[in-house]
Amino acid sequence: MKEKQNHVNRRNFLKKMGAVGLSSAFAGAAKAEPNTPMKKQETELPQVPKRKFGKTGVEVPCLSLGTAFNTIENQIILRKALEWGVNYWDIAHNYSSGDSERGVGKFLSRNPKLRKKLFIATKASIFDEPLTADKLQKRLETSFERLNTTYIDLYFGAHDLSDPAMLTDELKQWVESAKKQKLIRFFAFSTHKNMTECLTAAAGLGWIDAVMTSYNFRLMQDEQLQAAVDACHKAGIALIAMKTQAHKVESEKDKELANHFLQRGFTEGQAKVKIVLEDKRFCSACVGVGRSNIAHLMLNIAAVLDKTKLTRADRDVFKKYAEATCSGYCAGCANICNSALPDTPYVSEVMRYLMYYNSYGDRDRAKELFAELPASVRNRLLNTSYGAAEAMCPQNLPIGKLVAEAVSKLA
Repeated sequence: MKEKQNHVNRRNFLKKMGAVGLSSAFAGAAKAEPNTPMKKQETELPQVPKRKFGKTGVEVPCLSLGTAFNTIENQIILRKALEWGVNYWDIAHNYSSGDSERGVGKFLSRNPKLRKKLFIATKASIFDEPLTADKLQKRLETSFERLNTTYIDLYFGAHDLSDPAMLTDELKQWVESAKKQKLIRFFAFSTHKNMTECLTAAAGLGWIDAVMTSYNFRLMQDEQLQAAVDACHKAGIALIAMKTQAHKVESEKDKELANHFLQRGFTEGQAKVKIVLEDKRFCSACVGVGRSNIAHLMLNIAAVLDKTKLTRADRDVFKKYAEATCSGYCAGCANICNSALPDTPYVSEVMRYLMYYNSYGDRDRAKELFAELPASVRNRLLNTSYGAAEAMCPQNLPIGKLVAEAVSKLA
């Protein structure tokens, strides 16, 4: 009886959240231009819970807003996120060809008093280049100009890190200097691949404040990654989870997973956010909302405001699904592919971009990222034998087939 009552209450909560959130969003859009300065809410909305940001003494919302879209044209997303307490905004130099930063800058130019309430993170986005101090300084200055700010709360000077060797003494010295000049408050790196190696290295350095890493119900089955996450947590490094949704592999197992959580009162996506945030070692989950998708934002907010915990049965469902569909998911162990394919690097990137295209529906971004790969590599993709990499792949991925699909869709 109690379980049934909780089930009904949860459904009512989600319905109420959807009604309040969407009506608020649409009302705001109807009554005011999205670029006008924000005014104080007449009705106080529930606020997304906050967590400690590592050992920095700062707190951030456990849900952060990923803005890999044109925020110039989608100011309403920024407004609505802030109304619900989502004041941690994740940006990057190259998101939407710079229009992600420019849009946040536009928001701040109209709402300058809100700057101190925001926790702004941006990334240098230096694609496969040495992290020299000069290059970082130039990228940071460009971000200042676009964002209409004089400091960055969290600066990802190393974006999409795959090799810990890039965390050099020169980089450390630049970080210390930037902090002394109050240009940045905290320094971080993000990693989509070779996450275990990168996290393990960060835990022993002593000057990394935060790491954003891929982390989801699939990756949490990896014992080595779990040990690396634990090492960072014990070292006081703030951990931010990204790629929390993993992606579907389009099978009957997907329907079973979705139906299970619908019976529990969640969408599949909400359950994926919840299982990540039930890991208290992570201070925040960065979840993108697509291109101006307010409904998606509200579903994520509803998931973190709902206090219902996932059961052991729920976790078992995720684990069994991950095991049954692992051959459709690239776990980011790029060092394995690179060792098997020394003349054709970036294979893990190619598969990640294909995931953006197929599962996230972010086709323009997938094509833009693919176009940034060196031409010599793109031209070689269809003329490479992937047998050695497939034999070594722990996920048993059909790498050659996936690369061919990526070229046909992204080239």
